[in-house]
Amino acid sequence: MSPIESRQVAVAVFAKAPIPGLAKTRMIPRLGAEGAADLQRRLLGWTLETAVAAELGPVSLWCAPSCDHPVFAAHRDGFGLRLFEQRGEDLGARMLHAFSALCAESPVLLVGTDCPALTAHTLRSAAQALLCGKDAVFLPAEDGGYVLIGLSKPEPALFENMPWGTDRVMAETRARLSGLGLNWTEPETLWDVDRPEDLDRLADSGLFDDGYDRRVT
Repeated sequence: MSPIESRQVAVAVFAKAPIPGLAKTRMIPRLGAEGAADLQRRLLGWTLETAVAAELGPVSLWCAPSCDHPVFAAHRDGFGLRLFEQRGEDLGARMLHAFSALCAESPVLLVGTDCPALTAHTLRSAAQALLCGKDAVFLPAEDGGYVLIGLSKPEPALFENMPWGTDRVMAETRARLSGLGLNWTEPETLWDVDRPEDLDRLADSGLFDDGYDRRVT
């Protein structure tokens, strides 16, 4: 095993608890509050299985609004994960907090739970970029955001005053990366499940063995 292959990369998974009315709220007109929460529960399980299967290093679950939900406890016990509460006033502050907590030990990949197209192979490729000297790695989303950010060390400028939830996130991130003189790569662009119309793509993808109920509730 080479020195690079023997090094670890931590994986941090950011997730909301699958609580009706809190999780996947944009899907509620299509699925109802209970159906949207169930979608979040399934995407969370899928993402954690993928992160653990990549065998990169420690996997942690960063929970919102707290770590108390029984689904989080079940995944902690089932996968042997560490649970952390997300802390910060906005998404950028919460992500920066996670990188600051974890990067002292190793490079870190941070993902959400909206991308069922994410694979263990893709995670390994992203980790390899960091281990081979890249300052950052991103997997852009087709909607203009990103589904993965990996960093060798915390970079506060990538998180402050970012237009989160818009189609300008990745473009603004690239501009900031260039301004900081950072060396980054974007191995792949993926699709995520963020809007009601994405449910049809999810159903047609076959990623969930039993399909996904696309009916309007």
